[in-house]
Amino acid sequence: MSRKKPSSFAPYFTRDDADQVRAAFLAAGHVEGYASISELIEAATLKEVRRLQRKHHNSKPWEGAGPGALRPGQRTRTEQNTERKNTQHNH
Repeated sequence: MSRKKPSSFAPYFTRDDADQVRAAFLAAGHVEGYASISELIEAATLKEVRRLQRKHHNSKPWEGAGPGALRPGQRTRTEQNTERKNTQHNH
């Protein structure tokens, strides 16, 4: 887990997914050593980032993307549907 917190952003979850994240933390977070729900989300996110690095970047970290590199907020439903269609056509 990162010890420094110079930058932050908030993920968005559906209500059902958020309920499951909270339930998992309440049921097993302390047993697994997570001090907070943020720690659980951070660990899960960084695990996926490492997987993406292995798969798409020869296991190397990418050059960092600082605050402002991403558009704020969720993608619109139209953008999500377009991306889903493009992904299906490419596989």
